[in-house]
Amino acid sequence: MTAERILAARNISRRYPGTLALDRVNFQVHRGRVHALVGQNGAGKTTLMRILAGEEQPSSGALEMAGQTVRLTSARDAAAHGIAMIHQELSLLPNLSVADNIFLGREQARGGIIRGRAQERHCRDVMSRLALDVDPRTPVGDLPLGARQTVEIAKAVSGDIGVLIMDEPTSALSCAEAEALFRLIAELKARGVAIVYISHRLEELRRIGDSVTVLRDGRVVAEAPAESASVAWMVESMTGAAETAARSEKPLAPPCSRPILEVAHLRLNGANGNPVLRDLSFTARAGEIVGFYGLLGAGRTELFECLMGLRSRPRGSILLDGRAVERLGIPERIACGMALMPEDRQAAGIVPTLSVRQNMTLASLRRWSKGLYLSPRRETRATLERMAEFNIRAAGPDAPIVSLSGGNQQKVVLSRYLLTSPKVLLMDEPTRGVDVGARAEIYAAMRRLAAQGMAILFTSSEFKEILTASTRVVVMAAGRIQAEFPVADATEERLVNASSPGMPRLDGGDCACA
Repeated sequence: MTAERILAARNISRRYPGTLALDRVNFQVHRGRVHALVGQNGAGKTTLMRILAGEEQPSSGALEMAGQTVRLTSARDAAAHGIAMIHQELSLLPNLSVADNIFLGREQARGGIIRGRAQERHCRDVMSRLALDVDPRTPVGDLPLGARQTVEIAKAVSGDIGVLIMDEPTSALSCAEAEALFRLIAELKARGVAIVYISHRLEELRRIGDSVTVLRDGRVVAEAPAESASVAWMVESMTGAAETAARSEKPLAPPCSRPILEVAHLRLNGANGNPVLRDLSFTARAGEIVGFYGLLGAGRTELFECLMGLRSRPRGSILLDGRAVERLGIPERIACGMALMPEDRQAAGIVPTLSVRQNMTLASLRRWSKGLYLSPRRETRATLERMAEFNIRAAGPDAPIVSLSGGNQQKVVLSRYLLTSPKVLLMDEPTRGVDVGARAEIYAAMRRLAAQGMAILFTSSEFKEILTASTRVVVMAAGRIQAEFPVADATEERLVNASSPGMPRLDGGDCACA
């Protein structure tokens, strides 16, 4: 029996100055089914979803609901039609509590008075279904990124919805949190909710999807039932090349080389006085790519922030190329050769009001200045070189950074920190929310930089990424280093066992030359 069609896009096109983002796209969703939408960054996925959610207007074409043409003029208008969207870039207000964010704009009230306790009870129920145990009164700004992503999901599913659009909902989630989301999706399907699901994690699409639609360069190029849509087929449809073309080679372990970063007995307490990092000691050498794996709350982001000087009052020693830097400020650490790509690209990576060129050269302005004056010509030349090196798709160096796709924004952020000539590059979830092509380009850049003698440390919540991109793996749990081993000895089973906070530390050894 064919499921009822609930929403359809008919010959939708969307033009921006110099860009045709969508070209006569036809797309439809049905009640109680998961429609997977895939494509490389810049293919037009998010633009199409924003049109379905009323956040943008098409240049031509029309939307239909229940066979009738509709015009959705805003997100509020779409919500009135039962359409909700979970954005890849979070839209929460950090100064408000979890409960206030979830009920923002549709508060439960009686006689003009908000029923705070009723909202908190409902909030706890929704959050428990998503396996997140937080106090509804907690300010969202105090939560880690994965928990904020879960709150964003809870906000969307707590209303009366008929169509739910999910743009990269698992990009910041741990495995356990993703499993809770998949269970919730099954519940929503059983209630007849139509789901549009965008993800670059292609394996999960075949697991939860009913159909797969592929966008490339703003056009629908392929459609298939999920059970017949292999990962190789999706990659080839997205890129026009076979899967092997997008797959990265595994980096080679470097020969014995000098230590670039030496960390000894690093400790950090949180605002409540509880330990966040517990006596961490490790070394990174020139040419290494060290992957840090761990579950939500393991302390990986806090470790990188301590190394960069973003956390106050850590204890222990940090040597960068033989120089103690633990008492230095952030500019001094950058000058010494430390750089950090942050986990949250939207909040801490890009400056949305600036151009591609201004975002890229922001951390290295002294290189492009003479006295008090910047040299736009030198800035532009460096920007164009990086755009060519990393295949950054933009109308030009002066295009607004917000006009780029997430993957291209991420490559701009990477370019910014490479322009500071770092000796140690810290990359916190460097491929979160980017497509298979951009991911391969980032891996290739990591290998190239390591071959030039840079030490690269990166975090990831994905087994495949850790095993693909690392030369050595460090596993963290509850603020401790639980295991270290060469990537040749790393398996998914070992990562799972070591990342459990209750497991004793494993003597996995260090790299061969340590």
